[in-house]
Amino acid sequence: MVNVTSRRVVITGVGVVTPLGNDSDRLLSGLRSRHSGIGPLTQVPQGVLSVDYGAEASEFTGDIADYGPMDKKLQRTIRKGSKVMCREIEMGVAVAQLALSDAGLEADQRDRDRTGVLYGCDYIMSQPIEFASGIKKCIDAEGQFDFDRWGELGKPEVNPLWLLKYLPNMPASHVAIYNDLRGANNSITLREASACAAMAEAYSTISRGQADVLLVGSTGSRIHPLRSLHADMQETLAKNQSDPSTMSRPFTATRDGSVLGEGAGAMVCETLEHAQARGATILGEIVGYGSSAVGPAFGERYFQTAITNVLRAALGDEDKANIGHLHAHGLGTVECDAQEAAAINDVFGPVDQQPPVTTAKGHIGNLGAGGGMVETIASLKSLGENLFPILNCDAPADDCPINACVDDSTAAGKQFINVNVTPQGQASAIRIRAFE
Repeated sequence: MVNVTSRRVVITGVGVVTPLGNDSDRLLSGLRSRHSGIGPLTQVPQGVLSVDYGAEASEFTGDIADYGPMDKKLQRTIRKGSKVMCREIEMGVAVAQLALSDAGLEADQRDRDRTGVLYGCDYIMSQPIEFASGIKKCIDAEGQFDFDRWGELGKPEVNPLWLLKYLPNMPASHVAIYNDLRGANNSITLREASACAAMAEAYSTISRGQADVLLVGSTGSRIHPLRSLHADMQETLAKNQSDPSTMSRPFTATRDGSVLGEGAGAMVCETLEHAQARGATILGEIVGYGSSAVGPAFGERYFQTAITNVLRAALGDEDKANIGHLHAHGLGTVECDAQEAAAINDVFGPVDQQPPVTTAKGHIGNLGAGGGMVETIASLKSLGENLFPILNCDAPADDCPINACVDDSTAAGKQFINVNVTPQGQASAIRIRAFE
């Protein structure tokens, strides 16, 4: 879909937490330099999973310095609030503060009733330690868990506020409260499709006049004692390599799975009039989006159908020749990559008619709900300059006929589409162009 109103929606600031660092310029530099964020897992016990490596956002410690510049009062408030934040929520709040700082959007420039928050997130899993003491109290003499003991002995051992650490609406809630943003507030939970869906909803909300400014973000982690175990059991993860930087190989003939990752990103979206009135630097303009849900019940090619749908919707009436590049989902699994390539062919035609195609997952793995925003910001920062190549892809596989970006001199163009899809066939896409 495309904007049919006169309210143009522009991007004026961004913030990221990624396996390649917590700065958007460093992220882009790392992608262009073919740096990998994949290394030994430290947040998951070794020997439990079939893999030993992932893409951790290792520079993010949760220290207040990770949240960027802010006054002492806000620092104290966030530091206190972090006691009821898990890692995903902490990353989500941090990138929001970084984006506000990058946009130069000071408190006195905001109409708090017309400024809101819209976040993408996955369902967040509790850490096992939350229940460890209570479970221990319920172990009987034979070493078995006695359910009858839980109400009296186990439950009192659980922190009454434990749930607040893990609710997927909490990133948006914390950000709104800390910054006194009383406008539209929403949370979208669509796994890997969350970010583009959140950007699309923000775009629609501003376009129809329900907000002037929205702080839009997404946060996620695939690295967690339970979530990583679930992924290992239910999904196809890339096998260990002697050089872990080669594990994620999107669209190649040797690809064998995705890589666990974590990260978050946020952007300040506002009306063009609001941005110009405060003299903001405009990074880009949102001009289209798409969303689709096509599950396995619709046939084996459901990934292809869902991605085709969102690419066409995001493209709208725009001339295909004007798309500078595609930021593909590029999961790294045999089936998903092949079907995504087929969808690109459905919409743009054969390789010689396609825009350059890239993906950041070769560098940073699958960041879950946070990935789409980090990937969009990487493409946004590259507009008008050179695009970053797909790491570990010298040439695409025969079953992935795409115009893969494999060198350092491919132009990113002035417009791109980013697309993401979940294992269940929920897809979303966003189209952004350089501001003119």
